[in-house]
Amino acid sequence: MNILWFKRDLRVQDNAALLRAAEGPVIPLYIYEPDYWALPDTSGRQWAFIRDCLEELDRDLTALGTPLVVRSGDAVQVLEGVRQQYGATTLLAHEETGNLWTYRRDLRVHAWARGQGVRCVECPSSGVVRRMGSRDGWAKQRDGRIFAARVEPPQALRGPDVPSDPLPKGPADPIADRQPGGRRRGLALLGSFLTERGHDYRRAMSTPLEGATACSRLSPHIAAGSLSIREIAQATGARQQDDIDSQWRKSLKSFQSRLAWRDHFIQKFEDQPRIETHCLHSAYEHMREDHPVLRTAWEKGETGLPFVDACMRSLNATGWLNFRMRSMVQAVASYHLWLDWRASGLHLARMFTDYEPGIHWSQAQMQSGTTGMNTVRIYNPVKQGKDQDPTGVFTRRWVPELRAVPDAYLQEPWLWDGAQTLRYPPPIVDVMEAARAARARIWAVRNGEDFRSEAAEIIRKHASRKDRQGRFVNDRAKRKPRKTDHPDTQLSFDL
Repeated sequence: MNILWFKRDLRVQDNAALLRAAEGPVIPLYIYEPDYWALPDTSGRQWAFIRDCLEELDRDLTALGTPLVVRSGDAVQVLEGVRQQYGATTLLAHEETGNLWTYRRDLRVHAWARGQGVRCVECPSSGVVRRMGSRDGWAKQRDGRIFAARVEPPQALRGPDVPSDPLPKGPADPIADRQPGGRRRGLALLGSFLTERGHDYRRAMSTPLEGATACSRLSPHIAAGSLSIREIAQATGARQQDDIDSQWRKSLKSFQSRLAWRDHFIQKFEDQPRIETHCLHSAYEHMREDHPVLRTAWEKGETGLPFVDACMRSLNATGWLNFRMRSMVQAVASYHLWLDWRASGLHLARMFTDYEPGIHWSQAQMQSGTTGMNTVRIYNPVKQGKDQDPTGVFTRRWVPELRAVPDAYLQEPWLWDGAQTLRYPPPIVDVMEAARAARARIWAVRNGEDFRSEAAEIIRKHASRKDRQGRFVNDRAKRKPRKTDHPDTQLSFDL
């Protein structure tokens, strides 16, 4: 008897673990783990999306002959109960690169399996490669997986009649404008992106207003596994072979590169899970502190910095924000407010419907200047507002207190003569002075005597090498940037 444990691979298509499990009688199992959903980086909006995916997965499995079985509780206890009752001898699942909690949970599951004589089989997922000594050869292995033939679902499943618990309500989902889940919705998004919405992707991805439509919006489906990276990359590749104009070609090429960047960042996390809790470069430990008053103002969108507040309020209300603005709000928290990235990162993790630990914590550190190998990038939130929201539509939508402010003063309302009439707070920091102080602190660490040797080891372990065309993808230490380099190569990560 096989147990097929669904985690973040909620689909029957392109599911290698499902195909292997179908070789014998199988119990398709999803475990709702209350302790996981009580963690400070999980939220109701994430569970609501996954719940949508599970409902559709159950319908697809039922059509194959064996419905999804849902159990609630500790994973080891649930698996042992199923083993005892149904005599299961093999546990199948996909490899998961989750947060530290799921990593430790999986270690306990493996120990249980060994103790009970249960064979544990984990199939590779995405382009993330386990137990790599260095990044040499990673890009080739990643591409080999992503462009290999997709796994077709089995013709049928057979298994015992196992009663299922109802899907739990889970943590509260307070937002009304969240993105719904489910594979069919994901396929519809993929189709509309590749044929309509994606034409201006490369140009529009940086703006929070246009990006909401021009970006694929597939990221929560990728995080939940209702669609596989391989399906998306290959569908994009097929579209690239069509007779399309140059703008389409540029946009789809950019999209493919961002799919690869996704795997690149998750590979970092796979190789070093402590990225979630420790600065990648140890010299940056204990440099920042948590300031609850500043952090609360930032979380609520009440910093007095209009574009930052608009982005935070939009994220809190919808569960999504385009990547450039994700980078900006994290950078403002880490540099201008000098907040520890672990504290600000937890709030963002909860707010993102598409929370992916491997991307999230790698990026939280990258935008906070604690990796030791990336460019120190301190955004000017006033300039970003002027550049990315020149008409003020996005800012006024989410910060209605500023509707009466003239365009020329919208991103700096404190300079307007009528500022005293606004029901909007003054800025909690001086943007320019805070940036200067942060830059001085960061570079004081980077110029330390012991900094370079540890930074070199970080680059050896985590920096990517070359892509399929032989170009360096991320390791900027290998060459000097050219004037023609796209300024947002590392930051334009919208899906």
